[in-house]
Amino acid sequence: MRSNHILEALSRKDRELLEPDFETVDLPVRTQLAHRQRRVEHVYFIDTGVGSIVADGGAQPIEIGIIGRDGMSSIGVLLGKTHSTHDVFMQIAGTGRRIRTDILCHADEHSLSLHRVLMRYVNTQYEQVGQTAVANGKSKIEERLARWLLMARDRVESDEVSMTHEFLSLMLATPRPGVTLAVGQLASEGLIETKRGRITILDRAGLEAKCRGIYDSPAQD
Repeated sequence: MRSNHILEALSRKDRELLEPDFETVDLPVRTQLAHRQRRVEHVYFIDTGVGSIVADGGAQPIEIGIIGRDGMSSIGVLLGKTHSTHDVFMQIAGTGRRIRTDILCHADEHSLSLHRVLMRYVNTQYEQVGQTAVANGKSKIEERLARWLLMARDRVESDEVSMTHEFLSLMLATPRPGVTLAVGQLASEGLIETKRGRITILDRAGLEAKCRGIYDSPAQD
């Protein structure tokens, strides 16, 4: 069974500390893990699937980060925030475990080893958000699409990614016609294959080259 990388990294003592309070949950597409400006009642650790962190961009919301089995939702609660700054929802269906925010924060305050593991992920997520800002600011849509597909592939651990053009439009903050053109461009270069609601990566190395330096594989520590 696939398992969340953060939870796998915990010491036996820390796992035993948290496990009684975890609830296993199914996470269908569009499941809301956090609501912007609402109190965070639960933190989710994803085992399978991909979640999206979406900022309010006015008329066009924009994705600023993604979460898979590498991470957790609502890292702000570990820094003392009680309300979510962004919306977080599932864009690729999966499963996970959730825990009440107050219980997780209490455990974090009383276990230095747990705190270190969680803070390492907080740093990783902030680095991803920064890299996404760079990509959104300087890169063409085909390059950003290539980066997003690689990031999703890393988290679902499959060359097949379930994704509609509607979702990609939100993820890339680009109107659907632009997404359609970008998908078509990558397909014409033999990097991906598309079917309704599904994209298959054919040439990972080619996609990485297409990113022109804006993609980094997830940290393994």
